[in-house]
Amino acid sequence: MIDKGRKIAAHLMEAAETDIAYAEARFSVAGTDRSVTLAEIAAAAAEPLPPGLEPGLGAQAWYAPEYWNWPSSAQICEVEIDPETGAVEIVAYVGVSDAGRVINPMLYAGQLHGGIAQGIGQALMEEIRSDTQTGQLLTGSLMDYALPRADDLSAFAVASAGIPTASNPIGAKGVGESGPTGALPATINAVADALAARGVADVPLPATPERIWRALNFRRAGGGG
Repeated sequence: MIDKGRKIAAHLMEAAETDIAYAEARFSVAGTDRSVTLAEIAAAAAEPLPPGLEPGLGAQAWYAPEYWNWPSSAQICEVEIDPETGAVEIVAYVGVSDAGRVINPMLYAGQLHGGIAQGIGQALMEEIRSDTQTGQLLTGSLMDYALPRADDLSAFAVASAGIPTASNPIGAKGVGESGPTGALPATINAVADALAARGVADVPLPATPERIWRALNFRRAGGGG
C-alpha cells in the first residue's frame, strides 16, 4: 500500500517516485516541505489515475501456516428457575477465552456476545418442530422459532486470556466458535445443577419452561427423576 501510495503522491506533487518518503501517515518530497496525508492519497486513489495505476489503495497477501491453531474458552453460567412456571432466568454469565493476540477488542467482545447468545438459545429455546402427521414445518418463521432476545439474557462479562500463537505472524486465533461451543454446556449444566436440588436428573434439550415444569411435576407425582 505504501509503495502504491508513493506512486500516487509522486503524481499529485509532480515529483519523482524515488524522492517520496513516507512517515507518520504522510508522504513527503525529500528535501522540501511539500507533503500529502495518507487520507488524501486514499481519496485520490478513488479518482481516475494515470495509465498503469489501478484505482483504489489496497494490498493483499497470502500466508500458508505450517499448522492450525484452535481457540479455547472457560464459561460460567448462573441461573434461577421458577418452580411454579419452569421459567429460567440467567442471573450472571462470565466467559474467558483464549483467542491469541486480540486485534480488535470490540469485535472480539461482539463475537463472544453473539456466540454466547446462540449457545444459550440452543440450550433453552431453539427447536425445529414438524407436524408428526404431515411433516409440515411448524417453526418456519421467527414468530414460531424462538431466538433469544435481549430480555432473555443477562449482561455478559467477557475477558481475554490470550496466548499468542506461533502459527501466524500476528499471533491471532479464531474466536467465533468459542462463544456457542462453551455456552450450550455451561447453560444446560447450570439448569441441571439447579434442578438436581429438586431430584430432577435430566431435562431434554431445549430446556423450555414447559419441559422443566413437567420434569418438576413428574417428580412431585412420584414418577422418579
